[in-house]
Amino acid sequence: MNSVPPKLVPANAWFAGIILATVALGGAAVVFFFNPATHSFYPVCQFHRLTGLNCPGCGMTRALYALLHGRFYIMLHYNLLLVFILVALMVRISWFGWNKFCDRANGGFFQVKFLWPLLVVTTLFTVLRNLPTFSFLTP
Repeated sequence: MNSVPPKLVPANAWFAGIILATVALGGAAVVFFFNPATHSFYPVCQFHRLTGLNCPGCGMTRALYALLHGRFYIMLHYNLLLVFILVALMVRISWFGWNKFCDRANGGFFQVKFLWPLLVVTTLFTVLRNLPTFSFLTP
């Protein structure tokens, strides 16, 4: 019988995953315990400060705070793009993990073919949220 030994994930990949998860959980903990609307140590959007326009990330920290506290409607008000990003990220992580589990080729976590649709959605969101008709998209 010819048995193929299972492929092992290198130790540095596990280490990088643990570091990434720790940083993400630490950042989420800071946002959870310190409301961005009342604490001034969060960075200020320089694009908004200089132009008065909302960038695609404006309101994202407040939206994350609302999400972590279960206030989904408020999260949608602060930054609707965050919902799209989180759903797309969950789908990609699931797809990537499933392919790894089935030992299929992935081609990397973030492929170039996803860059153009992401750029189009982000640009469209940015333009729309700065038009008076779509003022419901402003934080």
